[in-house]
Amino acid sequence: MKTVVKTEITAYPLLSRGKVRDIYDVDENTLLIVTTDRMSAFDVVMDEPVPGKGVVLNRLTRFWMEKFREIVPNHLPEDDRFPAALAPWREELEGRAVLARKARPLPVECIVRGYIAGSGWKDYQATGAICGYSLPKNLREADRLEPALFTPSTKAVLGQHDENISRERARAILGEDIADRIEKISLALYEAGRAHAAARDIIVADTKFEFGIIDGRVHLIDEVLTPDSSRFWPAAQYAPGQGQPSFDKQYLRDWLLAQPWNKQPPPPRLPDAVVAATARRYQEACDILTA
Repeated sequence: MKTVVKTEITAYPLLSRGKVRDIYDVDENTLLIVTTDRMSAFDVVMDEPVPGKGVVLNRLTRFWMEKFREIVPNHLPEDDRFPAALAPWREELEGRAVLARKARPLPVECIVRGYIAGSGWKDYQATGAICGYSLPKNLREADRLEPALFTPSTKAVLGQHDENISRERARAILGEDIADRIEKISLALYEAGRAHAAARDIIVADTKFEFGIIDGRVHLIDEVLTPDSSRFWPAAQYAPGQGQPSFDKQYLRDWLLAQPWNKQPPPPRLPDAVVAATARRYQEACDILTA
């Protein structure tokens, strides 16, 4: 499998190069989205790629989008044959690229938390609440939240950080109808994904969804329930009251937190063993969830 860090496709104009994805303008209705092997953490792109990561993210996203079609439409077209103009880059794009219908992205990210972890755990320790939700006292790290919480955030540009916002703020940004709709869809997607994963002994602790408008309707876009956008915990090792082993980016985050680094570029060099362990976790999650 070819490791891809940065694409240089001359057949179409490059629209954007994000932390992970390179996006090209195919025509007035269509984008080419290439998921590279770039790895980011704390909104900083690492110097070392994670081989195979882009293929894992692309495979999982396509899997979930197909599975969730009855809940919400998505931006993948029915005809996904690549234009002949992309033939020179076929090997580079294999397994990691999709054609997508152009959408008007909504400027709010939809985070659903089913367990108390990460920034939610830090907020709870400081305030007893998460994003405006008052929670019971004496919760432990990694305790299950019932019901799951919808906690939107702003969608930051490259190099900046997302900011948690209240549901009321999301309504002010999006309008009440759209905000309520994507909240309902996000919770439905999370519950469906959580049930699928639980049957395969994986806990989906939390995740992030993104939506856009196509022909006046809400569509699911970007990535879906991947190790980059979610916390996946092995159910057999679940033990609340501490951090959990995982099949996601948390392993890398934990390694970085142990380094003398201020979370600003340049990042520390990732040892080969850390890169390999991250790649192994991503692949394992993908294999289990899509089996």
